[in-house]
Amino acid sequence: MASISNLKVKIFADGADFNGIKEMYSNPLIKGFTTNPTLMRKAGVQDYKAFARKVLESVPDRPISFEVFADEFDGMEWQAMEIASWGDNVNVKIPVTNTRGEFAGPLIKRLSKAGVKVNVTAMMTLDQVRQVTECLAPETPAIISVFAGRIADTGRDPVPLMAQAVKIMKARPKAELIWASPRELLNIFQADSIGCHIITVTNDVLKKLSLVGKDLSSYSLETVDMFYRDAAAAKYTIETFVTADV
Repeated sequence: MASISNLKVKIFADGADFNGIKEMYSNPLIKGFTTNPTLMRKAGVQDYKAFARKVLESVPDRPISFEVFADEFDGMEWQAMEIASWGDNVNVKIPVTNTRGEFAGPLIKRLSKAGVKVNVTAMMTLDQVRQVTECLAPETPAIISVFAGRIADTGRDPVPLMAQAVKIMKARPKAELIWASPRELLNIFQADSIGCHIITVTNDVLKKLSLVGKDLSSYSLETVDMFYRDAAAAKYTIETFVTADV
């Protein structure tokens, strides 16, 4: 039986809703946080730096990742150094390529060598994992985010790929692998089983944690009851048609 208490993988909350972040910070199960420009835009964030500063005041002692948003590498580098200066618990998210598909390797190498804790993001192939791992300074902590959920969306099983990524990254013991964009609670246990270091989980998936280990017979009965109550609340009826005798 799956058990949350036995997990070795670290759960990071993924989102940009400030109240949601504060709520998750109160949960000792949450070991860190990640966000990105898309999540921030959806949450209505207007001032990037002000939002980040506000979050860091509420999350002073757990890792949190903020992403650069320039497309040119010199702009990414300037933003990365600025973001890194906001706190010792900050990881700077660097996309594996820019929008033209140009590999960010040289930038990753410079930042990592300079002591910036990067979180290389939007990765989906083992070739990318190998290339980025080689760019990381052995002495600097780092994160590699492989979007296992998006891989699964293409009809591919992400588990073998993620397991191989764990092996590749052993060349950099201070680097951690994130199982990014999970689609269901089961992914937490899959990530744990292959030795993945971290999994990012959105609030809607985290809310399902209370279901772990739930008795399936009881869950079945609750589901039947839900269907019945919703039909009754909607006052659904089906007319009875009587066939006249001929």
